[in-house]
Amino acid sequence: MPPEADPAATAAASLDAQVRAADLDRWLSSRLVADERARADLITLYAFEAELMAIPTRVTQPLLAEMRYTWWAEQMDGVFAGVARKGHPVLEALTDLVARHGLDRAPFDALIEAHIGRVHGDPHDLDAFYVGPMQAAVHVLAGPGHADKVIEAGRVRGLGQVGRTDEAKAGRGAANAALKGLPAVAFPVVAAATLIRTDTPEPLKRLRLVWASLRGAI
Repeated sequence: MPPEADPAATAAASLDAQVRAADLDRWLSSRLVADERARADLITLYAFEAELMAIPTRVTQPLLAEMRYTWWAEQMDGVFAGVARKGHPVLEALTDLVARHGLDRAPFDALIEAHIGRVHGDPHDLDAFYVGPMQAAVHVLAGPGHADKVIEAGRVRGLGQVGRTDEAKAGRGAANAALKGLPAVAFPVVAAATLIRTDTPEPLKRLRLVWASLRGAI
């Protein structure tokens, strides 16, 4: 008989596949992380975001979407109290991640609130959608004290994602100046900001990510 699969490894593989399907750019950039545990931690953060991004594709009415986001907001109480919701792979992994790295709750709450605003027609809150999550991810890879260094990189990524490519390109100079102080171990978090055009073929994305990593600049 074949050996039983490791439940933890199975759950991690499931989250990895979820992120690859939902957010190819950041999944590709996570491949730049050599340490498997650190890479899995990044994927946990990205899987949480993927869950939130998927809600408007599953329900058509803003009120129903808001109800689902409210459910996620309520789950943050358990996540930050160290009490995982059993049977939910993303929440279980996120609870463990938050405890090990001492993450701040504010970016998670802000992200959920920004999603609620979006389903009601509010403009994109670039800081909530892109800067805050990038800061949390940098904390996971490099520890605290680096949040200010990725603000502009987060905005560059956000501008590219919403189609404001000229503004994204114009912001690269300020972003790269700030990134000079970022530990190299954290660069995979910001690497995806170099992929300003969302329609770039995957092989070219891979090349650009490697080149950005070698340069330490987006």
